[in-house]
Amino acid sequence: MLRQTVRLLAVVVGILAVPAAGYSQTLGSVAGVVRDVSGGVLPGVTVEAASAALIEKIRTVSTDGTGQYNLVGLPPGTYNITYTLPGFATVNRQGVEVSLGFTASVNIT
Repeated sequence: MLRQTVRLLAVVVGILAVPAAGYSQTLGSVAGVVRDVSGGVLPGVTVEAASAALIEKIRTVSTDGTGQYNLVGLPPGTYNITYTLPGFATVNRQGVEVSLGFTASVNIT
């Protein structure tokens, strides 16, 4: 009886995992590097993606030590991306299109 229960549990877990794997392929992302005018990378820049496609309306990440950012798990749609860092001008990129399984590359200076 225990062996049958374990097998049934394994089948149920396998079935539940398939939709999750398929769902992750329906999402997109926006990634890039933020640099200053001299070409130096900027860590700690706040990157906000705003879109009606997002349940939370705004998703926020920060650039890493190499100036890179990656906004993942974005539903398809049009996004406005805002980059802010104290002491620097705020930069906006409007109309960034995200589609299924695609990473939009947006580098900022």
